[in-house]
This record gives sequence, C-alpha cells and structure tokens, in this order.
Amino acid sequence: TRLKTLARWMKRTAWMLKGLYDLQLAVMHRCPRLFCDETPMPVLAPGHVKLRQFWAHATDDRPWAGPAPPAVAYVFAGGRSKKEIASQLSGFTGILQVDGYAAYKALVKDERAESRIALAFCLTHARRKFVAVFKTTNSPFAKEVIETIAMVYAIEKLIRGKSADERRAIRQVETKPIMKALHARLVAVRDGLSQISPLTKAINYTLSHWSGLTRFLDDGRIEPDTNIVERPIRSIAIGKRNSLFAGDNGGAETWAILSSLIQTAKLNGVDPETWLADVLERMVSGATTNNQLAELLAWNWKAAREEGKSAA
Repeated sequence: TRLKTLARWMKRTAWMLKGLYDLQLAVMHRCPRLFCDETPMPVLAPGHVKLRQFWAHATDDRPWAGPAPPAVAYVFAGGRSKKEIASQLSGFTGILQVDGYAAYKALVKDERAESRIALAFCLTHARRKFVAVFKTTNSPFAKEVIETIAMVYAIEKLIRGKSADERRAIRQVETKPIMKALHARLVAVRDGLSQISPLTKAINYTLSHWSGLTRFLDDGRIEPDTNIVERPIRSIAIGKRNSLFAGDNGGAETWAILSSLIQTAKLNGVDPETWLADVLERMVSGATTNNQLAELLAWNWKAAREEGKSAA
C-alpha cells in the first residue's frame, strides 16, 4: 500500500544517508563542547510496545560567534544507562552540558572518562524545581531564587553574541557575585527547613550540582543551560505524540538519521527539501564521492552555495 511504499522509500533514503549522518556525529564529537539530552522512544514489538531511547547530541557556538556549527544528531539506543552514553561518547573530549540525570554523573566517575569529560549542568533545570515549589506552596524564598536567576539571564541576554573572553569578563564582574550570594542564601535557608520539604529538595539539588551549574562563569564558551539541545529534542517528543511509536528498531533508526539531518539543515537556515534533493542527486550520480561527504554537511553546503552566489 501507499504507507508501506513510503516507509520503504524512507528506509532506503536513510540507508543512503547513513554515511553522512555518521560523519556529522563524528564532526560534532570533535568539538570541545557538546550538549546532550535523551527522551523515551516507544518501539512496536510483537504483541506489545517496548520503551527504547533517543539520545540527542547537539553543538552550537553561535552565542559567542565560535566555530562549532549548529547541529543535532539523534542516536537510537536500547536504553538510557551509563554504559549506553559512555559508548556513544567514547571519542569525545571536552565539556558535556547536560541535565542532572545520574548516568552523566556516573559517566565522569568512570576512570576512562573522568580525565577527558567535565560536566556543565543546566541552570534552567534548577530554576524549574523552585518554580514547581512556588506554584504549589507560594514560597517567598522560591520566588526569591527565581528572581535571582532572572538577574543572571538578564546579563546573559546583554552578552549574547559577544566573544568568549568578553562574556567571561562580564560574568566574573556581574554574575559571579550574584551566584555567590545565591549559594549563601541557599545554605542559610536550608538549615532551617524540614528535610522532607519540597523546598529542601530543590535547594539540595541545586547545591549538589553547584560546581557544574557555575562552570559557565569561568568559561565564556559555555552556556548557563541546555536549551540548545532541549529545543531540537522537543521536535522528537512532538513526533512521538503524533505517531505513537516507531514500527520497529529499524524504523526508529531511520527516524533518527532523517530527523538528525533535516533538523540540522533547519538549524543552519537551509531549506531541508532543497538540501536533501541536492544531496541525494549528488550521491546517486556519483558527483560527490565518499571522501567528499563533508561538502554535503548542511553548514558546508550552505557556505558553498553562498560563496557561489557571491562569485556570480
């Protein structure tokens, strides 16, 4: 039927693009800063639906006009364990910016990874915990924390697009005292609270992640949050709601490959249909060989197009 024919076309297309997808992921892992997040991926199995996982890896140095391109790569996996993410990041060295999920923290405790990966955590995730407390208890201190973090983001808005050195210098002068004062308030207020209080849990989460939450203060290349990876993973979540599940593991892998390349084209301001048609035509015709695949990565393809227009 038409749906089966369409599914076969997509599978064939993903098979043809697998080399480009692998290259994009490898290029991203050579960047010294990487964002990572994950979301469940239901997959149809005989008689039932099994829960698998999509991991999202992302790069984007646009906030400080750095070299890493805006890109996202989804990796389909059987689970969300430390072993899984360790395997995916076996070739990565640098700053990994993530939420507080335990697998990431376990990863850097592994002697094979602790010397090459440092974690930066997400200030937005910490803020959300205080927002939840404020919504349910109307806590004045939760409101205070939210307002303090808003001050940090007001500074971030002003320095977006500046160089890494400028961002670090401004953060050291303006943001660091705010965060230092916040830390002191968190410690002081926690001492007078019940250990089972929701506010205590929010404070404990923030304090236990403090080193990673404040890493951005000393490095202008680092963002204060993981929004760069949360935005593209949101599209996967929307897709899951529309389709309910992947038909099988192969279908999920096809989904990951095509979504990675299409989303990356969008992030680079490239029309996905135009880019995909040109890429497939070059591959099928042999105009672009395997050792020239880097030319087809969305950001390189865009640059070549723009250079061609300028020359004309």
